[in-house]
Amino acid sequence: MFFTKIKRKESGLLLYGITPPKSQTAPEKVSEMAEKSLSILCNLDIDALVVYDVQDESARTPEERPFPFASALDPFEYTRQYLQRLHIPKIIYRAAGMFTKPELAQWLENLSEHGFYPVFVGVPSPDYVGKTSLAEAYNIWRENHQEHSVIGAVTIAERHAILKDEDVRILDKVDCGVSYFISQCIFNVEFTKKILDDLVLACGKKGREIPTIIFTLTICGSLKTLHFMEWLGIHIPDDIKDDLKKCSNAAARSVELAVAIARDLTRYCKERSIPFG
Repeated sequence: MFFTKIKRKESGLLLYGITPPKSQTAPEKVSEMAEKSLSILCNLDIDALVVYDVQDESARTPEERPFPFASALDPFEYTRQYLQRLHIPKIIYRAAGMFTKPELAQWLENLSEHGFYPVFVGVPSPDYVGKTSLAEAYNIWRENHQEHSVIGAVTIAERHAILKDEDVRILDKVDCGVSYFISQCIFNVEFTKKILDDLVLACGKKGREIPTIIFTLTICGSLKTLHFMEWLGIHIPDDIKDDLKKCSNAAARSVELAVAIARDLTRYCKERSIPFG
């Protein structure tokens, strides 16, 4: 059970992530897409499903977005209405700063009623003035749901490569009640190992337990997708980029790369006693 594994800091968690259909999709088409997803997901041996909250991050960078932004259905409503037949825990993302405290409190109640688990993320751009801070959002969760739920957060290796403070951010969020962290998509393994090393060092100095880190792996089927991932801030090393550009089947090659990354990080975490997924 996902809740128990997180509480016990068990390694080997396997999650699967999806985004909801576009908001302009006709209801009958949404049902059809959901059925296709269920036909796949119901046959997978996974611990939980992650449903992402799609945000327009165009204000984050002056570079033109490779794909035009299209809003998606609300991840909670989509999961509640269309994915009931999938009897595993669901993890729902939400940009906390875009909602008021009462709105977040109600959202958390709705999640709790359906046995879903929250992950709060930051606002889509640095200059966005949020309605609620992450600390305030965590406090709402902690006051009402800590005893029967777990809450996750994100960790970004690329941010640590620049600011050198991801270990501090992680432990600050642990103090707010966060039990596990889901990474941004990983292509640069060395960036990720640097976070892990600094986190292990920080936890050792403070006498703290290491939180569970869940690594996100994805595939890349085209050069345009490759460009989009870079636009999102995912660092793809030059050798991997060249490999994907030159190979005849980028999707198949990226699967091979993802498997290799997973094996490398599994070994790395086991050697350092880091709970991982």
